[in-house]
Amino acid sequence: MTHGVELGPVELPDYDLPAEQPSVPTTAYGERLAKAAAAADAAGLDALVVYADREHFANLSYLTGYDPRFEESLLIMVPGRAPVLLVGNEGEAYAKVVPDGVEVVLYQSFSLVNQDRSASPRLDVVLRKAGLGGDVRHTGVAGWKFFGPGEADRPQEWSDAPAFIVDTLRALGCDVVNATGLFTEPGRGLRLVSDADQIACFEFAATHGSESMRRLLHGVEPGMTELSAFSLYQTIGLPYSYHPVLLSGERAALGLASASGRVLRRGDPIVASLGYWGSNIARGGFLAATADDLPAAARDYVDRLVAPYFACAAEWYETIGVGVTGGELFEVARRHLSDPFFGVHLNPGHFIHLDEWPSSPVSAGSGVVLRSGMTLQLDIIPATGTAYHTSNIEDGVALADDALRTELAERYPGLWQRVETRRQFMAGALGIRLRPEVLPLSNLAGYLPPLWLSPHLAMRRAG
Repeated sequence: MTHGVELGPVELPDYDLPAEQPSVPTTAYGERLAKAAAAADAAGLDALVVYADREHFANLSYLTGYDPRFEESLLIMVPGRAPVLLVGNEGEAYAKVVPDGVEVVLYQSFSLVNQDRSASPRLDVVLRKAGLGGDVRHTGVAGWKFFGPGEADRPQEWSDAPAFIVDTLRALGCDVVNATGLFTEPGRGLRLVSDADQIACFEFAATHGSESMRRLLHGVEPGMTELSAFSLYQTIGLPYSYHPVLLSGERAALGLASASGRVLRRGDPIVASLGYWGSNIARGGFLAATADDLPAAARDYVDRLVAPYFACAAEWYETIGVGVTGGELFEVARRHLSDPFFGVHLNPGHFIHLDEWPSSPVSAGSGVVLRSGMTLQLDIIPATGTAYHTSNIEDGVALADDALRTELAERYPGLWQRVETRRQFMAGALGIRLRPEVLPLSNLAGYLPPLWLSPHLAMRRAG
């Protein structure tokens, strides 16, 4: 086989699954709020407003531990005042998770349609009472997206927060600017560097998510429906960072659709992905035992697509580290997969946090330097649009310098043992040797079985 890799027997290690779930200490939220206030002040803002809803919750959850379950929410931060969190009817009880020092205020128009609104004043009154308007004019609004040159004539004035909020702020005399970059812009985003507790939470999620994927890869069979195969995940109740996926046959090309009643057939292209907060585990291949089960036009699937793809992923793993730039990671993918056949269009790697894709430092010429505490996802997805389908090996890593590694080992010995086992497996069984600061968070890191009915056969470095 070319590219210095081969398909061969690979035995996955067995792991003791963590039962005790880590958490972020309450004191950390106060520190995060203080850092956000300082960053807003350094950006010349008079106030910072953080918007959240069910899909776009991560900045607010990072600051307060609160994520809206049905409704919108708004965090208002004005210097010299306690932060104010506006929640809807059904969020009021759940807001007890918010740390002391944050004032929770019921604003009923954030509630579901036709629920009672009689106890709340108008939004402009609520915002003014929280300190906005008057001399507090230059107001940053953090939603989910920041915008760059070429996307809009004045990207700093664009906001993805709802118009009724932005319009009300402007009617109060606020000069609204997009402040999302304070949290997620590569090179400066507060949320892109995590402490030991946050990394432990992400590793817990990735460990359980990867064991779910392992159950699927080792248990799926022709004759199951997508729905019954999905049940092999045996999910444990952690919140998802996106809709989990299991797609087969002609539906595999849909990418993001949910599982259906379609019956799996031998030779089907198949994709699966599962993401709990702080993790994403994804694989793509064929429901086949040997090359004879593959479509006639793609019998050389492993040589043509999987081998160069795995060679790219292996080099990505060995390149990433503290001090590496996003541009260097991009060049790894360019060297291996620049042929249009592979159809790699998205960034070959990105940050991962509570949300699956906060932003990416990986692009052509990117000078963003990777730092200790960053968590990133190997996310390189060929989209050939041909009978060769795709190959996929998505898992996350954390970067940790000597001090952070020592803290993790001392405070989270179970995590550290799993990380060490994963590193040893990748080096010994797969031939992938990580830098000391690269901590694989998934039990499947580096494991790529292209033929799902032969999961004991996976890609590895040759020799």
